[in-house]
Amino acid sequence: MDYRLLKEEVISYSKSIGIDKIGFTTAEPFGELKNRLLRQQELGYQSGFEEPDIEKRTNPELLLEKPRSIIAIALAYPSKMKVRVESRKGERRGIFCRASWGLDYHHILRAKLAKLEEFISERVPEARLKSMVDTGELADRAVAKRAGIGWSGKNCSIITPEFGSYVYLGEMITSIPFEPDTPMEDKCGSCSKCLDACPTGALVQGGQLNAQRCIAFLTQTKGFIPEEFREKIGNRVYGCDSCQTACPENKGRNFHFHEEMEPDPETAKPLLRPLLAISNREFRERFGKVAGSWRGKKPIQRNAIIALAHFKDDTAVPELEDVIRKDPRPVMRGTAAWALGKIGGKEAADILQKAIASEKDEEVIAEIQNGIEMMNR
Repeated sequence: MDYRLLKEEVISYSKSIGIDKIGFTTAEPFGELKNRLLRQQELGYQSGFEEPDIEKRTNPELLLEKPRSIIAIALAYPSKMKVRVESRKGERRGIFCRASWGLDYHHILRAKLAKLEEFISERVPEARLKSMVDTGELADRAVAKRAGIGWSGKNCSIITPEFGSYVYLGEMITSIPFEPDTPMEDKCGSCSKCLDACPTGALVQGGQLNAQRCIAFLTQTKGFIPEEFREKIGNRVYGCDSCQTACPENKGRNFHFHEEMEPDPETAKPLLRPLLAISNREFRERFGKVAGSWRGKKPIQRNAIIALAHFKDDTAVPELEDVIRKDPRPVMRGTAAWALGKIGGKEAADILQKAIASEKDEEVIAEIQNGIEMMNR
Protein backbone atom coordinates (compact mmCIF):
# COMPACT_ATOMS: atom_id res chain seq x y z
CA MET A 1 0.00 0.00 0.00
CA ASP A 2 1.09 3.57 -0.72
CA TYR A 3 1.09 4.97 2.82
CA ARG A 4 2.09 8.42 1.65
CA LEU A 5 -1.04 8.60 -0.49
CA LEU A 6 -3.11 7.24 2.41
CA LYS A 7 -1.73 9.94 4.65
CA GLU A 8 -2.77 12.62 2.17
CA GLU A 9 -6.23 11.07 1.97
CA VAL A 10 -6.52 11.04 5.76
CA ILE A 11 -5.46 14.69 5.95
CA SER A 12 -7.99 15.67 3.28
CA TYR A 13 -10.79 13.72 4.94
CA SER A 14 -9.97 15.17 8.37
CA LYS A 15 -10.53 18.68 6.98
CA SER A 16 -13.85 17.64 5.46
CA ILE A 17 -15.19 16.53 8.86
CA GLY A 18 -14.11 19.66 10.72
CA ILE A 19 -10.76 18.68 12.20
CA ASP A 20 -8.83 21.95 12.24
CA LYS A 21 -5.33 20.50 12.42
CA ILE A 22 -3.83 17.03 12.10
CA GLY A 23 -0.32 15.69 12.60
CA PHE A 24 1.48 12.35 12.58
CA THR A 25 4.25 10.92 14.72
CA THR A 26 5.87 7.60 15.49
CA ALA A 27 4.67 5.21 18.18
CA GLU A 28 8.03 5.27 19.92
CA PRO A 29 7.96 5.62 23.71
CA PHE A 30 7.99 9.15 25.15
CA GLY A 31 11.23 8.85 27.10
CA GLU A 32 11.69 12.53 27.93
CA LEU A 33 8.09 12.76 29.14
CA LYS A 34 8.56 9.69 31.34
CA ASN A 35 11.49 11.31 33.15
CA ARG A 36 9.53 14.52 33.61
CA LEU A 37 6.46 12.69 34.97
CA LEU A 38 8.60 10.74 37.42
CA ARG A 39 10.06 14.02 38.65
CA GLN A 40 6.58 15.54 38.97
CA GLN A 41 5.54 12.51 41.00
CA GLU A 42 8.55 12.88 43.30
CA LEU A 43 7.75 16.55 43.88
CA GLY A 44 4.04 15.91 44.55
CA TYR A 45 3.06 18.16 41.63
CA GLN A 46 0.51 15.81 40.04
CA SER A 47 -3.22 16.46 40.24
CA GLY A 48 -4.32 12.88 40.82
CA PHE A 49 -6.80 13.11 37.94
CA GLU A 50 -4.32 11.76 35.38
CA GLU A 51 -3.64 8.11 34.47
CA PRO A 52 -1.59 6.85 37.45
CA ASP A 53 0.52 4.37 35.43
CA ILE A 54 3.41 6.38 33.98
CA GLU A 55 4.41 3.47 31.74
CA LYS A 56 0.99 3.55 30.06
CA ARG A 57 1.20 7.33 29.69
CA THR A 58 4.49 7.09 27.84
CA ASN A 59 4.58 3.73 26.02
CA PRO A 60 2.04 3.19 23.20
CA GLU A 61 3.01 -0.49 23.01
CA LEU A 62 1.14 -1.07 26.26
CA LEU A 63 -2.06 0.29 24.69
CA LEU A 64 -2.10 -1.27 21.20
CA GLU A 65 -0.40 -4.36 19.78
CA LYS A 66 2.57 -3.45 17.57
CA PRO A 67 1.78 0.26 17.09
CA ARG A 68 3.51 2.03 14.19
CA SER A 69 2.26 5.62 14.36
CA ILE A 70 0.05 8.07 16.23
CA ILE A 71 -2.30 10.59 14.63
CA ALA A 72 -2.85 13.80 16.62
CA ILE A 73 -5.80 16.11 16.03
CA ALA A 74 -6.71 19.61 17.21
CA LEU A 75 -9.99 21.52 17.15
CA ALA A 76 -10.09 25.27 17.78
CA TYR A 77 -12.59 26.68 20.27
CA PRO A 78 -13.93 30.21 20.90
CA SER A 79 -12.23 32.61 23.29
CA LYS A 80 -15.01 35.22 23.28
CA MET A 81 -18.78 34.98 23.62
CA LYS A 82 -20.96 36.32 20.84
CA VAL A 83 -23.56 37.36 23.42
CA ARG A 84 -22.44 38.94 26.67
CA VAL A 85 -24.22 38.87 30.02
CA GLU A 86 -23.52 41.38 32.77
CA SER A 87 -22.61 40.79 36.39
CA ARG A 88 -24.13 43.39 38.71
CA LYS A 89 -24.90 43.84 42.41
CA GLY A 90 -27.52 41.33 43.46
CA GLU A 91 -26.98 39.41 40.23
CA ARG A 92 -23.32 38.45 40.43
CA ARG A 93 -22.04 35.82 38.03
CA GLY A 94 -19.37 33.17 38.07
CA ILE A 95 -17.51 31.91 35.04
CA PHE A 96 -16.49 28.58 33.55
CA CYS A 97 -13.17 28.44 31.73
CA ARG A 98 -13.31 28.59 27.93
CA ALA A 99 -12.63 24.86 27.57
CA SER A 100 -16.01 24.24 29.22
CA TRP A 101 -18.11 26.73 27.27
CA GLY A 102 -19.80 24.48 24.74
CA LEU A 103 -20.73 20.82 24.53
CA ASP A 104 -18.28 18.62 26.44
CA TYR A 105 -15.22 18.48 24.16
CA HIS A 106 -14.65 14.80 24.96
CA HIS A 107 -17.82 13.97 23.01
CA ILE A 108 -16.91 16.31 20.14
CA LEU A 109 -13.41 14.92 19.64
CA ARG A 110 -14.44 11.30 20.13
CA ALA A 111 -17.02 11.71 17.37
CA LYS A 112 -14.37 13.14 15.02
CA LEU A 113 -11.93 10.37 15.86
CA ALA A 114 -14.63 7.72 15.34
CA LYS A 115 -15.26 9.08 11.83
CA LEU A 116 -11.53 9.08 11.17
CA GLU A 117 -11.25 5.48 12.39
CA GLU A 118 -14.09 4.43 10.09
CA PHE A 119 -12.43 6.17 7.12
CA ILE A 120 -9.08 4.46 7.78
CA SER A 121 -10.67 1.05 8.41
CA GLU A 122 -12.45 1.17 5.06
CA ARG A 123 -9.07 1.56 3.33
CA VAL A 124 -7.05 -0.68 5.62
CA PRO A 125 -9.46 -3.27 7.08
CA GLU A 126 -6.72 -5.04 9.00
CA ALA A 127 -5.57 -1.83 10.70
CA ARG A 128 -5.55 -1.74 14.49
CA LEU A 129 -6.66 1.61 15.89
CA LYS A 130 -7.12 3.07 19.37
CA SER A 131 -8.37 6.60 19.95
CA MET A 132 -8.42 8.66 23.14
CA VAL A 133 -9.19 12.15 24.39
CA ASP A 134 -7.84 13.72 27.57
CA THR A 135 -8.93 10.95 29.95
CA GLY A 136 -7.07 8.30 27.92
CA GLU A 137 -3.71 6.92 28.95
CA LEU A 138 -1.42 8.88 26.65
CA ALA A 139 -0.48 12.49 27.38
CA ASP A 140 -2.28 14.51 24.69
CA ARG A 141 0.18 17.38 24.74
CA ALA A 142 3.23 15.19 24.36
CA VAL A 143 1.69 13.49 21.33
CA ALA A 144 0.60 16.80 19.79
CA LYS A 145 4.05 18.30 20.31
CA ARG A 146 5.87 15.41 18.64
CA ALA A 147 3.32 15.32 15.81
CA GLY A 148 3.96 18.97 14.93
CA ILE A 149 0.56 20.32 16.02
CA GLY A 150 2.29 23.05 18.01
CA TRP A 151 5.01 23.65 20.55
CA SER A 152 4.75 23.08 24.29
CA GLY A 153 4.43 26.50 25.84
CA LYS A 154 5.74 27.71 29.17
CA ASN A 155 2.10 27.64 30.31
CA CYS A 156 2.12 23.84 29.73
CA SER A 157 -0.35 24.21 26.83
CA ILE A 158 0.20 23.27 23.21
CA ILE A 159 0.46 26.53 21.26
CA THR A 160 -0.36 26.39 17.56
CA PRO A 161 0.66 29.11 15.08
CA GLU A 162 -2.90 29.21 13.70
CA PHE A 163 -5.08 29.07 16.82
CA GLY A 164 -2.84 29.83 19.76
CA SER A 165 -3.51 27.47 22.66
CA TYR A 166 -7.30 27.57 22.31
CA VAL A 167 -7.44 24.01 20.96
CA TYR A 168 -8.80 20.68 22.12
CA LEU A 169 -6.50 17.71 21.54
CA GLY A 170 -7.03 14.03 20.78
CA GLU A 171 -5.04 11.18 19.28
CA MET A 172 -5.24 7.78 17.62
CA ILE A 173 -2.62 5.05 17.91
CA THR A 174 -2.42 3.00 14.69
CA SER A 175 -0.68 -0.07 13.32
CA ILE A 176 -0.07 1.83 10.06
CA PRO A 177 3.45 3.18 9.37
CA PHE A 178 2.46 6.75 8.53
CA GLU A 179 5.41 9.04 7.84
CA PRO A 180 5.93 11.27 10.90
CA ASP A 181 5.70 15.05 10.73
CA THR A 182 8.40 17.36 12.07
CA PRO A 183 7.98 18.77 15.58
CA MET A 184 7.66 22.54 15.79
CA GLU A 185 10.30 24.88 17.12
CA ASP A 186 9.60 26.41 20.54
CA LYS A 187 8.65 30.06 20.05
CA CYS A 188 8.12 31.18 23.65
CA GLY A 189 11.65 32.57 23.79
CA SER A 190 12.27 34.82 26.80
CA CYS A 191 8.57 35.61 27.29
CA SER A 192 7.32 34.84 30.81
CA LYS A 193 3.91 36.53 30.78
CA CYS A 194 2.05 33.32 31.64
CA LEU A 195 4.27 32.70 34.67
CA ASP A 196 3.71 36.27 35.83
CA ALA A 197 -0.07 35.99 35.33
CA CYS A 198 -0.57 32.75 37.30
CA PRO A 199 -2.54 33.83 40.40
CA THR A 200 -1.09 31.15 42.70
CA GLY A 201 2.42 30.62 41.35
CA ALA A 202 1.42 27.16 40.12
CA LEU A 203 3.70 27.59 37.11
CA VAL A 204 6.92 26.82 38.94
CA GLN A 205 8.97 27.56 35.83
CA GLY A 206 8.40 27.45 32.10
CA GLY A 207 6.81 24.10 31.27
CA GLN A 208 6.53 22.92 34.88
CA LEU A 209 3.21 23.03 36.72
CA ASN A 210 2.48 22.26 40.36
CA ALA A 211 -1.09 21.08 39.84
CA GLN A 212 -1.76 21.21 43.58
CA ARG A 213 -1.57 25.03 43.38
CA CYS A 214 -3.32 25.39 40.01
CA ILE A 215 -6.74 27.08 40.19
CA ALA A 216 -8.00 24.88 37.34
CA PHE A 217 -7.29 21.87 39.58
CA LEU A 218 -8.47 23.45 42.83
CA THR A 219 -11.88 24.32 41.39
CA GLN A 220 -12.40 20.61 40.60
CA THR A 221 -11.60 19.28 44.07
CA LYS A 222 -14.43 18.41 46.45
CA GLY A 223 -12.99 19.26 49.86
CA PHE A 224 -12.21 22.55 51.55
CA ILE A 225 -10.05 24.80 49.41
CA PRO A 226 -7.05 26.00 51.45
CA GLU A 227 -7.65 29.57 52.57
CA GLU A 228 -4.54 30.91 50.84
CA PHE A 229 -6.14 30.17 47.48
CA ARG A 230 -9.74 31.28 48.08
CA GLU A 231 -9.39 34.97 47.28
CA LYS A 232 -7.27 34.14 44.24
CA ILE A 233 -10.08 32.01 42.78
CA GLY A 234 -12.18 35.14 42.31
CA ASN A 235 -15.42 34.37 40.50
CA ARG A 236 -14.19 31.22 38.75
CA VAL A 237 -16.59 28.33 39.29
CA TYR A 238 -14.66 25.93 37.07
CA GLY A 239 -11.18 26.11 35.60
CA CYS A 240 -8.85 29.03 34.96
CA ASP A 241 -7.66 30.78 31.80
CA SER A 242 -5.13 33.25 33.23
CA CYS A 243 -2.06 31.63 31.70
CA GLN A 244 -3.81 31.47 28.33
CA THR A 245 -5.23 35.00 28.23
CA ALA A 246 -1.80 36.38 29.17
CA CYS A 247 -0.09 34.61 26.27
CA PRO A 248 0.81 36.94 23.37
CA GLU A 249 0.20 34.06 20.95
CA ASN A 250 -3.48 34.12 21.96
CA LYS A 251 -4.00 37.82 21.35
CA GLY A 252 -6.85 38.26 18.87
CA ARG A 253 -7.42 34.50 18.60
CA ASN A 254 -11.14 33.75 18.55
CA PHE A 255 -12.56 30.97 16.42
CA HIS A 256 -16.18 29.99 15.92
CA PHE A 257 -15.75 27.01 13.59
CA HIS A 258 -17.92 24.54 15.49
CA GLU A 259 -21.51 25.29 16.42
CA GLU A 260 -21.45 22.72 19.22
CA MET A 261 -18.66 24.68 20.93
CA GLU A 262 -20.66 27.91 21.12
CA PRO A 263 -21.38 28.84 24.74
CA ASP A 264 -24.77 29.50 26.26
CA PRO A 265 -23.91 32.66 28.25
CA GLU A 266 -26.29 31.72 31.07
CA THR A 267 -24.43 28.43 31.47
CA ALA A 268 -20.89 29.70 30.89
CA LYS A 269 -21.41 32.73 33.18
CA PRO A 270 -24.12 31.57 35.58
CA LEU A 271 -25.80 33.65 38.25
CA LEU A 272 -24.18 32.65 41.53
CA ARG A 273 -26.96 32.82 44.10
CA PRO A 274 -29.29 30.32 42.38
CA LEU A 275 -26.42 27.78 42.29
CA LEU A 276 -26.45 27.46 46.07
CA ALA A 277 -29.81 25.69 46.15
CA ILE A 278 -29.76 23.94 42.77
CA SER A 279 -30.99 20.33 42.88
CA ASN A 280 -29.08 17.41 41.37
CA ARG A 281 -31.68 17.14 38.63
CA GLU A 282 -31.57 20.85 37.81
CA PHE A 283 -27.78 20.72 37.76
CA ARG A 284 -27.75 17.80 35.31
CA GLU A 285 -30.33 19.45 33.05
CA ARG A 286 -28.52 22.77 32.97
CA PHE A 287 -24.85 21.87 33.15
CA GLY A 288 -24.72 18.16 32.32
CA LYS A 289 -23.59 18.71 28.72
CA VAL A 290 -20.51 20.80 29.55
CA ALA A 291 -17.11 19.45 30.53
CA GLY A 292 -17.15 21.35 33.82
CA SER A 293 -19.95 19.19 35.20
CA TRP A 294 -17.90 16.00 35.42
CA ARG A 295 -17.31 16.28 39.18
CA GLY A 296 -20.95 17.00 39.96
CA LYS A 297 -22.51 20.04 41.58
CA LYS A 298 -20.56 20.10 44.86
CA PRO A 299 -17.36 21.83 43.61
CA ILE A 300 -19.40 24.30 41.53
CA GLN A 301 -21.56 25.25 44.55
CA ARG A 302 -18.54 25.62 46.83
CA ASN A 303 -16.82 27.78 44.23
CA ALA A 304 -19.99 29.88 43.84
CA ILE A 305 -19.87 30.60 47.58
CA ILE A 306 -16.23 31.70 47.27
CA ALA A 307 -17.18 33.91 44.31
CA LEU A 308 -19.95 35.60 46.33
CA ALA A 309 -17.34 36.35 48.99
CA HIS A 310 -15.07 37.73 46.28
CA PHE A 311 -17.80 40.20 45.30
CA LYS A 312 -18.66 40.86 48.98
CA ASP A 313 -22.25 40.36 47.84
CA ASP A 314 -24.36 41.17 50.92
CA THR A 315 -27.54 40.36 48.99
CA ALA A 316 -26.47 36.71 49.21
CA VAL A 317 -26.41 36.65 53.03
CA PRO A 318 -29.87 34.97 53.31
CA GLU A 319 -28.81 32.19 50.92
CA LEU A 320 -25.55 31.71 52.79
CA GLU A 321 -27.50 31.49 56.05
CA ASP A 322 -29.63 28.73 54.51
CA VAL A 323 -26.46 26.85 53.58
CA ILE A 324 -25.08 27.09 57.13
CA ARG A 325 -28.37 26.06 58.71
CA LYS A 326 -29.60 23.38 56.31
CA ASP A 327 -26.84 21.99 54.07
CA PRO A 328 -25.75 18.50 55.25
CA ARG A 329 -22.29 18.88 53.67
CA PRO A 330 -19.60 20.27 56.02
CA VAL A 331 -17.61 21.75 53.12
CA MET A 332 -20.58 23.89 52.10
CA ARG A 333 -21.37 25.03 55.62
CA GLY A 334 -17.75 25.84 56.39
CA THR A 335 -17.15 27.69 53.12
CA ALA A 336 -20.37 29.68 53.65
CA ALA A 337 -19.15 30.65 57.13
CA TRP A 338 -15.87 31.90 55.65
CA ALA A 339 -17.81 33.81 52.98
CA LEU A 340 -19.98 35.53 55.58
CA GLY A 341 -16.82 36.55 57.41
CA LYS A 342 -15.51 38.11 54.18
CA ILE A 343 -18.79 39.87 53.41
CA GLY A 344 -19.14 41.15 56.97
CA GLY A 345 -21.92 43.20 58.53
CA LYS A 346 -24.18 42.74 61.58
CA GLU A 347 -26.50 40.24 59.88
CA ALA A 348 -23.60 38.01 58.90
CA ALA A 349 -22.10 38.30 62.40
CA ASP A 350 -25.38 37.26 64.04
CA ILE A 351 -25.67 34.24 61.73
CA LEU A 352 -22.15 33.07 62.62
CA GLN A 353 -22.73 33.50 66.35
CA LYS A 354 -25.89 31.38 66.16
CA ALA A 355 -24.17 28.78 63.97
CA ILE A 356 -21.23 28.22 66.31
CA ALA A 357 -23.61 27.34 69.12
CA SER A 358 -25.20 24.48 67.18
CA GLU A 359 -22.45 23.25 64.83
CA LYS A 360 -20.90 19.86 65.63
CA ASP A 361 -18.31 19.41 62.85
CA GLU A 362 -14.84 20.50 63.97
CA GLU A 363 -13.73 21.79 60.57
CA VAL A 364 -16.90 23.83 60.19
CA ILE A 365 -16.50 25.23 63.71
CA ALA A 366 -12.98 26.32 62.78
CA GLU A 367 -14.32 28.07 59.66
CA ILE A 368 -17.03 29.83 61.69
CA GLN A 369 -14.45 31.01 64.21
CA ASN A 370 -12.26 32.22 61.35
CA GLY A 371 -15.24 34.12 59.89
CA ILE A 372 -15.94 35.80 63.22
CA GLU A 373 -12.28 36.73 63.62
CA MET A 374 -12.17 38.25 60.13
CA MET A 375 -15.04 40.58 61.05
CA ASN A 376 -13.35 41.60 64.30
CA ARG A 377 -10.04 42.57 62.72
